[in-house]
Amino acid sequence: MTGPFLDDLEVSVDQAIELVDAGSAWLLDVREPSEWDAGHAASAHHIPMRELEARQHELPEGEQILVICLSGGRSRMVTDALLRADYPATNVAGGMQAWQAAGAAVVRDDGTPGAVA
Repeated sequence: MTGPFLDDLEVSVDQAIELVDAGSAWLLDVREPSEWDAGHAASAHHIPMRELEARQHELPEGEQILVICLSGGRSRMVTDALLRADYPATNVAGGMQAWQAAGAAVVRDDGTPGAVA
């Protein structure tokens, strides 16, 4: 995506789902590997919060990044850090708990149904 980025520091899960489904945003899951393994959004990219600095080169250039964790705390910290580094980042309010509550798919790496842990 190029062009306008979100001005909001946070988006609702419904907005996040719409943006990801439309291909207008890159979903970054910053939870720990055990949380990811239990279940994640099918379109998410996984870089645990503690690995982000070392793996920053994996982030897309010129794309809106939506950051998600379990409930929104870690993703808020990562969003703030990404904004300071000039990435167009926005926190997903409520995290994966809200994602699952909204009825959005949660899967394991093999595509089978997962659970938010």
